[in-house]
Amino acid sequence: MRKVLVTGGAGFIGSHLCEALLRRGDDVWVMDDLSTGRVQNIAHLANRKTFHFIEGTILDSESLHPLVRQVDIVFHLAAAVGVQKIIAAPVDTVEINILGSLNVLNLAARYRKLCLVASTSEVYGKSTKYPFNEDDDVVYGPTSKNRWSYACSKAIDEFLGLAYHGTQDLPVVIARLFNTIGPRQTGRYGMVLPRFVDQALRGEPITVFGDGRQTRCFADVSDVVRALLLLVDNPGAIGQVFNVGNPEEVAIADLARLVKKLAGSNSEICFIPYDEAYQPGFEDMQRRIPSIAKIHRLVGYQPKLKLRESITRVIENRRAELTEPVTLPVTTVLPSPSLRAAVGE
Repeated sequence: MRKVLVTGGAGFIGSHLCEALLRRGDDVWVMDDLSTGRVQNIAHLANRKTFHFIEGTILDSESLHPLVRQVDIVFHLAAAVGVQKIIAAPVDTVEINILGSLNVLNLAARYRKLCLVASTSEVYGKSTKYPFNEDDDVVYGPTSKNRWSYACSKAIDEFLGLAYHGTQDLPVVIARLFNTIGPRQTGRYGMVLPRFVDQALRGEPITVFGDGRQTRCFADVSDVVRALLLLVDNPGAIGQVFNVGNPEEVAIADLARLVKKLAGSNSEICFIPYDEAYQPGFEDMQRRIPSIAKIHRLVGYQPKLKLRESITRVIENRRAELTEPVTLPVTTVLPSPSLRAAVGE
């Protein structure tokens, strides 16, 4: 049995990763401040003897210290995410993504723990070279547009991880996640698919930002989690950056139409200018397509679920949530003062 720490483990992707780790027989520790994660995501794991949840922040290195020291692997997923949250709280974005990651990486390097850092396709910025390859140049907008603070902060996370690898021999893997979808994802912070699904199921207008011609590639969370596990299990991934996603491309307007069809909804589809949806002068990327050749060569990763299948899973899960709310709370939350005793320090 391996001991594993998942920062941000109460989040959408993190909760699915925890499930997969538990199925493998691992002892799973989660730290999450619940700023974007939800107790509902991990409530069904609460009674597992090998699952431990601590409500805390990665900005608190004192609480992180005993956790990192006692585990074998760190999956660092905690971050400020979502376009709307990033625009509304740019200071949080920079502090959590950079200072929090610095704490995690510093401790992982001190104890030589394998650390997978979840990065993002946002680091490619406004690049128009498609598909995106891991060693491509990146292009960002001006610092006056705080929309780019997230991309820059995650790029710094990558620099930090690779610097620790190069100077202190930290076994680190960087996973650049492209748009990930699946059950439990929330539309609270601008994630497009769950927002479309909720609107369709409620019979509300499905709101497409911009003209809808911009395209994205969506990977099912089950495929993404499988890719992360393949990477940490392969020593050849250490010190490397990998795109993780699905190259199947869809225009956002077509995505809205597909959600409407699969949900059996009568919702109308409305288009809202970016300036109204976000802020004046908001910049978006027209396309964002991953090359997954590198990860395929190393670990054989290939996405299994098509977009239509993933959307159907999301719709079915959301229908169930609307009719059968999750029972709360998680009863295994350990307050910070109990942390040292909990990990045997």
